[in-house]
Amino acid sequence: MTLAASLHAYVERQIAQIVPGFSNPIVLPRLAVEQALERIQRNVSRQIGGERGFDPLVSGQYATFLYYLSYALRDDRKAATHVFLLNKALNGIDLFFDVVMPDHLLIGHTVGMVFAKADYGDFCVFHQGCTVGRILDDRPVLGEGVVVYPGAAIIGRCRIGENTVVSAGVQVINKDTPGNCIVFAGQDGRLVFKHITERFSARYYHL
Repeated sequence: MTLAASLHAYVERQIAQIVPGFSNPIVLPRLAVEQALERIQRNVSRQIGGERGFDPLVSGQYATFLYYLSYALRDDRKAATHVFLLNKALNGIDLFFDVVMPDHLLIGHTVGMVFAKADYGDFCVFHQGCTVGRILDDRPVLGEGVVVYPGAAIIGRCRIGENTVVSAGVQVINKDTPGNCIVFAGQDGRLVFKHITERFSARYYHL
């Protein structure tokens, strides 16, 4: 049995056990599984330590795969919603299929993550408990290679420059960052930017 076929059966069994349909079982098109598998394999192949390929038992990889699958199913909102809810139940991540994510997205740990509709650059890295959220119609724009550490939040009208590192617990609300910087919280509540030359996403990806 191919990996795509095994994943297809595996996800359908998980849905049947955890988020079953009200009347009829959820049937996933094989093509959507194949598309999601292709995306996650391409993503993992660029990650540091990803030479062994996609492993469904690595929770961050599997959560990303389930997001890719829900996105591939977005025209079938019932099936896509069941995959989204499965991902939320298994991994504690809120990443809806209407959110457009790039091909290279690294989820370090999944628990407590919330992602609103925003503009996400390629090679972004997220850690547990982080939030990317909107305030009414104001949504963040994240440049390429943004790294968000545990418990940090990017909310509202924000332009997060390329190669910005948001430190653990820092809240960026309706503010911009210049890029090539680490963001800290100052004693007066203002954001402090430390210029960097290192490309932090290169700690996670072969760039």
